[in-house]
Amino acid sequence: MRVTPNTVKQLHDQTGAGYMDAKRALEQTNGDFERAVIVLREKGISIAKKKSVRMTGEGTIGFYSHFNDRVGVMVELNCETDFAASTDIFKNLAHDLAVHIAAMNPLYISRADIPEEIIDDEKDIYEAQIKNEENTGDTVNSTVEGMLQKYYRDYCLLDQPYFKDPDKSVSDLLVECITALKENITVKRFTRYEVGGEV
Repeated sequence: MRVTPNTVKQLHDQTGAGYMDAKRALEQTNGDFERAVIVLREKGISIAKKKSVRMTGEGTIGFYSHFNDRVGVMVELNCETDFAASTDIFKNLAHDLAVHIAAMNPLYISRADIPEEIIDDEKDIYEAQIKNEENTGDTVNSTVEGMLQKYYRDYCLLDQPYFKDPDKSVSDLLVECITALKENITVKRFTRYEVGGEV
């Protein structure tokens, strides 16, 4: 299948990849658009891993206040340079994350932020829920692991399905921006306020 400038632009627009990266991915997959998207995502994950050790001392604070002023969010998003922090891609990401946090109410940024005792408590609850069912040890373990994965998706920001596109996670969204900006990007912290909510 022939690779056209229009297809390259479409892939660039959809993934945020550079034009040359999009062109190379389409050439690599003989013009197969869906496979090219996968190639770019895999490349983005690889880039993100390489950049994950780099310091993120610059950034911005994303703000969002719901239309009824009953929910408000601040999120600190960090990157490597003030140049990247000033781009529309980065500012839009900070804002979109704030909106996502307002809508999805995560409790943690990542799995690593969950206290170990919380995980232990969750495992005890899950095991108690399936205790009376006739399961082997392996079945219990895999069921508990599956329930833990759901807990991560519900309460860890990076694991949550992105509210604008549930087919990708917030982590996938960060990888796309890391690929586009060629810099490490991290969520440092966030605060979500809700009128009548717990302090």
